[in-house]
Amino acid sequence: MGSLFRRTLRRAVPQAATITNKNGQPVARWRSRGKWQTAPVVEYDDGSRSVELETGTYYGRFKDHTGRTVERSTGCRDEANARQKLAAWEREAEQIRAGVLDASELNTARAASGPILPQLSAYLQSLVVSEASDIYRANANRAVRRLCDELKLEALRDLRRDKIEPWFAKAIADDMGAATRNYYRQSIVSFANWLVATKRIREHDLTGLPVADRRLDPRRQRRALTPEEIARLLAVAAARPLDDARTVRRGARKGERVAELRPEIVTGLLELGRERVLIYRTFLSTGLRLGELQTLTVSRLDLAAGVEALSLEAANEKNSAGSTIPLRADLAEDLRQWIAEKKLGPSDLLFTVPDGLRRILDRDMKAAGIPKRDERGRTIDVHAMRTTFGTLLSTTGTAPRTAQAAMRHSDIKLTMGTYTDPKLLEVRQALERLPSFTPGRSAAVVPVKNATTAPGTIASESAHESAGIGGPGRQFPTPSDT
Repeated sequence: MGSLFRRTLRRAVPQAATITNKNGQPVARWRSRGKWQTAPVVEYDDGSRSVELETGTYYGRFKDHTGRTVERSTGCRDEANARQKLAAWEREAEQIRAGVLDASELNTARAASGPILPQLSAYLQSLVVSEASDIYRANANRAVRRLCDELKLEALRDLRRDKIEPWFAKAIADDMGAATRNYYRQSIVSFANWLVATKRIREHDLTGLPVADRRLDPRRQRRALTPEEIARLLAVAAARPLDDARTVRRGARKGERVAELRPEIVTGLLELGRERVLIYRTFLSTGLRLGELQTLTVSRLDLAAGVEALSLEAANEKNSAGSTIPLRADLAEDLRQWIAEKKLGPSDLLFTVPDGLRRILDRDMKAAGIPKRDERGRTIDVHAMRTTFGTLLSTTGTAPRTAQAAMRHSDIKLTMGTYTDPKLLEVRQALERLPSFTPGRSAAVVPVKNATTAPGTIASESAHESAGIGGPGRQFPTPSDT
C-alpha cells in the first residue's frame, strides 16, 4: 500500500525573518507575498542557520511493476486528489504486472504530457555525446526555444504540425529568408526525431512542414569578388582604421584627414589594418567559414616550408569532420611573421576576429567602391569570400573534384553550383576554343589569340597576383597542371 508525504526542504533564513523560541526550538517568522510564514530553524556547527519548509504538493511512495519503491510528485496540494492519483499509479503497476498495459507505451504517454524544456536539455546533452559542434548545439537550442516561446509550446504533445505551421506562415509574411526558415524547420524536426528515437513520444508529423526553396529566394544569393575588387578591398582594409581615426568628424574641416594622433596610436591602427588584411586573405585563400576562423588557434597551424597547412578541430567545423587545409606559401610566410611579432602561443587565437566583421566588411567595400549588391540583387558578405574562393578555383582551371575537396563539400553540385559564380567564369574563351561550325569551314579548333574576356570576368594572372590569390605558390592546379 502506498503512502503520501510532503518533502522537507532546507532554505536560507529570510533576511526579514524574526527568530523566536517555541518550546525550546528556534522558529523563524516572516512575511511572504502578503502572508505570514513560520518554520523551524536548524542551526549548524559552523554557526549558520536555515529553515525547514515542507513542499506545498504531496508526493506518493509506492512499488512499481518491477517491485521497486519509487517516489513521484502528485502535483496536488489537496490530499484527497493526491490519494486518487497515488491509487491510479498503483492500479497501473498492477495492470502492467498482469500484462494488461505495456510499460514502455505508458512511459511514452506520460513523457508526452511532460514539459518540453527538460527534454530539450536532454537532447542538447545527447548532441554533446554525439560530438556535434558547439555552433550546431547553440543554433539548435536557439531555434527550438524561439519556436516554443513564440508559439507558447509547453508539453511534448504540442509538437504538432498544425501548431507550428502558422509560425512559418508568419515568417514568410515577415519576409524571413528561405535559408533561415529551413534552419528553424531542421532544428525542430531533428529534436522531434530524437524524441521518437528515445521513446519520449510515439510519433510526430513535423516532417510534413514544407522545405523552403532557396533558389526562389534571391536575398541571400551571393556573388564572388573579382581579383580587381579584391585588390581594392585589401588596400582599403589596410588603410581605413588609420584614415578613419585621422578624419575630422565636425567643424569647418569636417571630413579631412588631418587629426593629430600619438605615435603609439598610429602604430596600433596600422597593426589593426594589417590584421584585417590577413583575415580577408585567409578567408579568400582557404574558404574558411567565419566561425572556423574565429576559433582557429596557433596550434592548428603547420607552417613548415613545403607542408604549410592548417587543421580544423571537428568540434569547430560545420560538418564536424575535421579537415586539413593547404596554405599558400606567401600567406604562410606572412602568418609566420604575424605569430612571431605578436608572440602568440600555441593556445592563442590566430586572429581577434571581431563580432562586427560583417559591418566592417560593408564599410570597407563602400570605401573601395564595391557595391554591396549587383544588378541581379546578389550580395557580398563575409561568407561570399568562400564563394569567391570556390569561383577562383574554377577560373584557374582546378578540376571539379579537387575544388570539391578544397571546399570540403560532400556534394560536388554544391561546389559547382552554389559556390561558383558563373558570371566570372571564362565562358567566352571556352566557346572560342570550340570547333567552328561556320558553313564552308573545316571543323578545326580555332586558336585563341588575344581573346577578350566578357565584362566582369577574370582577365589576367597578374590580377590574381595583386590580390594575393593566384600566381607563384598557388596550391591548386591551373589548366596546364590538369
